[in-house]
Amino acid sequence: MKDYAKLPLFIITGASGSGKTTIVPHLRELLPEFDVFDIDEELLTNAVGDWQIVKNIWMRIASHIAKSNRMTILCGTQMPWEIKKCEDYKEFSQILFLNLHCDDRVREKRLLERGWSNELIKEHNQFAKWLIENADKEYEPPMVMIDTSNTSVNKVSIKVKDWVEKYAR
Repeated sequence: MKDYAKLPLFIITGASGSGKTTIVPHLRELLPEFDVFDIDEELLTNAVGDWQIVKNIWMRIASHIAKSNRMTILCGTQMPWEIKKCEDYKEFSQILFLNLHCDDRVREKRLLERGWSNELIKEHNQFAKWLIENADKEYEPPMVMIDTSNTSVNKVSIKVKDWVEKYAR
């Protein structure tokens, strides 16, 4: 059996409404040599139900992609301690996180348009604050943040592309 060189895994995280799903098609266009996935798609999450199992499945998929000498970008809310629990955690040279962030006002507008309750919006505003406060404590290397509040999806996608290319290979 062939030994494979370990590759990095890129995770785009952030509170709901920050733009993770929105940038997926743009990243696919800008980074055609990467496999880019929105892990929050309902098909898998509804079928499995358990978020930790879903994360494990995505890590396994990314691990198999890496064995084909391709890198993966997973877009969806994930925490380092959840990823460390995954069976394939050690299959990567490093796991890098980037936080898409928007201010509370913008997040509230985006989530209200989706029909979210004020209570859920408040929870995600608090989660967004936690991500900022813990970017350099809970993440190794420290998590980079891109503010999507007043930045076009094209500009955000280019910033993400630049970040990925900095660490690729």
